[in-house]
Formats: sequence, C-alpha cells, structure tokens
Amino acid sequence: MNPLSGLYGAATALRNTLYDRGTLSARQLQQPVVSVGNLSVGGSGKTPFVIALGEMLKARGIRFDVLSRGYGRKTRGVLVVEPEGKARDFGDEPLLIARRLGVPVIVGEIRYDAGRVAEQKFHPQLHILDDGFQHRSLFRDFDIVLLTERDFDDKMLPSGRLREPLSSLKRADAIVLPRNLTVPEVARKNLSRAEKSIWRIHREIAIPPAPATPIVFCGIARPQQFFAQVRAAGITPASEVEFRDHHSYQRSDIERLLSLSATLKARGFLTTEKDAVNLGPLQADLKPLAVATLTLTFDPPAGVVDAILARIAKRTPRS
Repeated sequence: MNPLSGLYGAATALRNTLYDRGTLSARQLQQPVVSVGNLSVGGSGKTPFVIALGEMLKARGIRFDVLSRGYGRKTRGVLVVEPEGKARDFGDEPLLIARRLGVPVIVGEIRYDAGRVAEQKFHPQLHILDDGFQHRSLFRDFDIVLLTERDFDDKMLPSGRLREPLSSLKRADAIVLPRNLTVPEVARKNLSRAEKSIWRIHREIAIPPAPATPIVFCGIARPQQFFAQVRAAGITPASEVEFRDHHSYQRSDIERLLSLSATLKARGFLTTEKDAVNLGPLQADLKPLAVATLTLTFDPPAGVVDAILARIAKRTPRS
C-alpha cells in the first residue's frame, strides 16, 4: 500500500472518530437535512440521484432546496444559483440541478451557512445536501450513500479513489446500488446494518436525434461509460474526445473540435447535459449539436420518500 494512502486513511479514521464521540460537533439547521454522498471521488451519479429524488419530493408537494459546495466555481461565499447563470460562478452541477428541478440551489463552502440563507429566503421543509457524506460539520437527519462496482475493491486516496473505507457505511441510513450489481461476499458485512435500506437504481441515457457519425466528446468522471452508451444506442462516432471532469471549455477547445470534425468529415457533435452547461454560449459554434440527458429511476420506486419522511418525523428539533 502507498504510505500516503495509509496516512490519509488514518487521518480520515481519526476525524470520523472525533465526530462519532462528540469531540467534534455538527451544527444543526432548523429544517431536516437529507445528505446524498458517496465513498469515492466522482462518477457515482450523485447529481442525477439528487434530481430524481427532487422530482419525487416535488410530486409529493414537499418544499426543499439543494445545498452544494459548488465545485469548480470561481466565486466565494454563499450564493443562490441563478439558472441562467454561468458554471464558473456557481459550479456546473449546481447549475444543472437548478435548471432541471426549478428549486432553490444554494452554494457555499460552509454548507451550514448556505442552509441558513436558504431557510431565511425560501422557508423549505427540508434540505438536500449534495455530496455531503464527508461534510460532517453539518448535522444530517438521513444519510444516503451511492456505491459503484469499483468501490468494493478500490483503495484509499491517493492510491485509489476512495475517500473513506467501506466500514464507513455504518453511518448510512440508505445505500444505493446499480440495479444489476452483485455485492461481493467480502463486502456484505459492511452492508449488513443497512439491509433494510438498500435501494436499487437504473441509469438510462436519452439521446435526441443525433447527427450521423458525430464527434462525441465529454468532460465527466467516467467518459468511457458515456461513449459505450452512445455506441450501444446505434451511433457510430467519428471520434471520441475526452476532457477532464468539470472541464471549463475555452475557445481553443471549440477550435480543436471543429478542426477534428472537418478532418474526419463528421456531420455534427454529441455531448452530455453537464458538458452543455460548461460550454455555455460556446455551444452555439458547434452545429449541429445533440445533448444527451442522463436519467435515473428507482427499482422499485416505492418507499424511498416514505423512508426519509419516517426518519425525519422522529428528529429532535434544534433548540
């Protein structure tokens, strides 16, 4: 094992122990907090999960907001996301959530401060905390953790992608797994305490009528998965171009894509919804451009919101 991974793991374990024992305390908002997080760095589907959960809450008439750090933004402090704003000001994922859900999304390095602003401005019935499993300084009433198949045999940072070990799942109230994922036997003991709260999800990509032989490009955590989904949909890319996750597109990127398209005689472009957010007005130069949308469904959907509301009903209000 990389010695740095051992040091990282020890520091993480110490921090969690201090919170578990109450040496470090979490601040509690007036309204309940439902955290959506994971164990690893990127690529578990937190954003589509937040959107899917938000849609179910809206269907039940529950007022809520979303609290986010606003990863990748160039601004500081607490800001209410403007749906027509720019990714550099709010972060690409908060902007996407705000556009898809049409609810208040508040970004801030300190999520407690973001929550206080949300309660003063919007009077929600609950908060969704995006990417919140490791943000233990904010008290949460329900912890949801998304896992991928890679998490079960991965290593701690920096050797691998895990921010916490599987044993941290003992803090979770619900664990979310891909619909067809078989849990390795070695990992079952870490899930045993949540057997009654394991939810299965199915991710689907919706591709609008796309140009023939397009340049397919993306800057997401798992680009090869997107490329495979495109090919599975019967589209034959002229080329597949990867950018880093959360990539902020510049004019030079557009010129590169246009040059590649001309060289390969491609007939257009195809990318993801998140990349469209990061392209901003530059997407007008990529014509025709098709934008694929990722959707997430629960299998089965019944009981998800009820489980959350049942836990919230038992909460002790902040004094």
